[in-house]
Amino acid sequence: MAVRRRAEAYPGPVVDLSIGAPTDPTPDVVRAALAAHADAPGYPLTAGRPALREAVVRWLGRVHGVSGLDPAHVLPAVGTKELIGSLPLHLGLGAGDVVAQPTPAYPTYAVGAALVGATTAYADSVADLDALAAEQVVPRLVWVNSPANPTGRVLAPEVLRSILAWCRDHGALLASDECYLDLGWDVDPVSVLHPDVCGGSHDGVVALHSLSKRSNLAGYRIGFLSGDPAVVAELVSVRRNLGLGLPDPQQGAAVAALDDDEHVTVQRARYARRRAVLRPALEAAGFRVDHSEAGLYLWATRDEPGAADHRGVELVGRLADLGLVAVAGAEYGAAGHAHVRLALTAPDDAVALAADRLIQEFRP
Repeated sequence: MAVRRRAEAYPGPVVDLSIGAPTDPTPDVVRAALAAHADAPGYPLTAGRPALREAVVRWLGRVHGVSGLDPAHVLPAVGTKELIGSLPLHLGLGAGDVVAQPTPAYPTYAVGAALVGATTAYADSVADLDALAAEQVVPRLVWVNSPANPTGRVLAPEVLRSILAWCRDHGALLASDECYLDLGWDVDPVSVLHPDVCGGSHDGVVALHSLSKRSNLAGYRIGFLSGDPAVVAELVSVRRNLGLGLPDPQQGAAVAALDDDEHVTVQRARYARRRAVLRPALEAAGFRVDHSEAGLYLWATRDEPGAADHRGVELVGRLADLGLVAVAGAEYGAAGHAHVRLALTAPDDAVALAADRLIQEFRP
């Protein structure tokens, strides 16, 4: 809030580049499907409608080359944030267990571990996992996030394959947060469920996907988990007893969203257009954009005198003085302290305004 107030002191419109929530319209095909399924007097199935599970399998196969996935091994949920935060609990983890996560990272991985009293460890590679194991710290759950929030980093198939092999060798479950899978720019992200990664077997691995970003459905809260048959069966059992299920109208809307590729193409073009405006402006203003090869964000820093420990916070302040709101990288862990995260979700005219201010007033 302090950053927002500082930005409001600028003599012009505030441009909020901090929010990762979509602002573009929900596709007509999805809204029509929601209305068509509005008569839903009964309780939704925790396991999800067969039509939804089948639509997930079709989408992952058609768009992302995933093969061998059974519809029974798909679990819908009220958004992936809920899935991420509750996964350690629903898997029975607790005190004495270790959850590994990337760094910097989306905060909910650590929140889920903290809720059950587990310990959070940090690992971005097999070398990091080996170092943990050498200290007798062997995670039961290992998170990867590709494309990543906040950095936009994409892990190559061989990297994902090596991490999955390590997890299988050490009895850990690999959970891959793939919410930005449809938003590759410089590279094509690959799911852990792709045969090039998992070797045709989904044992020991689950992938989490969301319709919030690709389909502008953050308000509908639609996500799903797919993969290891035993894990999915356990989660369905636990969540059924908790009364957790995606409402039927949203399930109908999800089927329409998954079966329609046209609206995704349109939305990708919007984000690509904004990226093509904002990234060159940042670079012209003396920023360096790191990673950011996929996803909804630009992960930027600026080489300046002094220690880098608080550079991201200082840069957020300087941007606020231009009426631009960004997020300090330190919000995602100490590894992000030198960076700021800027979202591509603002409308075209707002992004153009931000670019103009950066070039005119922030030029080195």
